[in-house]
Amino acid sequence: MARTNYSKIYAAIRRIPFGKVATYGQIAEVAGLSRQARLVGYALFNQKVDGDLPWHRVVNAQGAISYSPARQKADHLQRVLLEAEGIVFNARGRIDLKQYRWQPKGRQRKA
Repeated sequence: MARTNYSKIYAAIRRIPFGKVATYGQIAEVAGLSRQARLVGYALFNQKVDGDLPWHRVVNAQGAISYSPARQKADHLQRVLLEAEGIVFNARGRIDLKQYRWQPKGRQRKA
């Protein structure tokens, strides 16, 4: 069952367009797994940073990178990849979600 859920999560992440981000909770919702943001984190932990999944476009609910020593310096890579897509971080290391959050068609998020 976890593998099926991971497949749903990966499919949702692949939909995030270049230059946009989504939160862990948002990906869970798009994948039909509402309130399972932590599961999205687990699914991403199992991915290789050099694979074809745009994992770097998933950030936490504050618009920040969720730093972890277990990611073996991928945190820095995530920021580099996002900046290469034109995403700007503020002085506190956060992304303006009002500007950069992906809005899937048919779903309007309240501000």
